Amino acid sequence: MRKSNFALRLQPSLLDEARKLAEAEGVALNQLINVAVAEKVSALRTESYLAERTSRSHIPNALRILKRAGVGRPPMKGDELPKGKGRQRSRTKAVRRR
Repeated sequence: MRKSNFALRLQPSLLDEARKLAEAEGVALNQLINVAVAEKVSALRTESYLAERTSRSHIPNALRILKRAGVGRPPMKGDELPKGKGRQRSRTKAVRRR
């Protein structure tokens, strides 16, 4: 891993909060900032990845697959519906209209 120096200018109030948080977490301020930046980069990459996957999705095909999932097999232990509760179709119809 390559290390480099970077002069980071933070607003005094933000720097104070970051110092307090780093102290409370028991880590160096530098480590706190590194982790915060890494988390933000990861979140943005994940958002981009999911947007790309969404653009390739086909809702009718996905609904067709979900409709036949588990047909002919009893539910696995823990997946049973409570007694007296049937399938709720109103949610499926709402998704189809979109």
